[in-house]
Amino acid sequence: MKKIQDILKKENYKKIKFKVTKTQHLLIKAEINGIKGNFILDTGASNSCVGFESVELFTLIAKKSKTKAAGAGAVGMLTQVSQKNVLKLGLWKWAEFDLIIFDLSHVNEALKQHKTKPVEGIIGADVLLAGKAIIDYSNKYLYLKKI
Repeated sequence: MKKIQDILKKENYKKIKFKVTKTQHLLIKAEINGIKGNFILDTGASNSCVGFESVELFTLIAKKSKTKAAGAGAVGMLTQVSQKNVLKLGLWKWAEFDLIIFDLSHVNEALKQHKTKPVEGIIGADVLLAGKAIIDYSNKYLYLKKI
C-alpha cells in the first residue's frame, strides 16, 4: 500500500509540519508578506486573522470593517480587514490572501497563563477550504493542495 504522503504529493499537495502545544492547540509557522510568525491552526475559525499588535510586523494595510468577531469566549469585537497579502505555509502559497485583524489579547493571555508562547494569529477555515486541507494528526502534518 502506498503511503498517503506519496499519494498527496502526486496530487499537488504540499506538506506542512505543525506542533501540538501544552494547551492542545495546533501550532503552525506561517509567513505573511515575507515575515514569519506563529499561528494557531484552528478548524473552527471561519477566517484567518492576526492581532492588532501584528499589523506593523506583517506590513498590513488595515481598512475598517463592519464585521464583528466572536470566538474564544469573546463576542462583538471590532475588526479590520487587510486585503491582497501573501501567505506562505511551508511551500504552499496564496498570493491574494485577505485576513481579519482583531484583538487577540484574550487568546494570548490564556496561552500565557499556561506558560505557552503567544501567537501572532490564527489560520482558519478560509485557508483550509481553499487548500482542500487534509490534517494528519498522528504524524503532525497539514497537507494543502496548490491553488
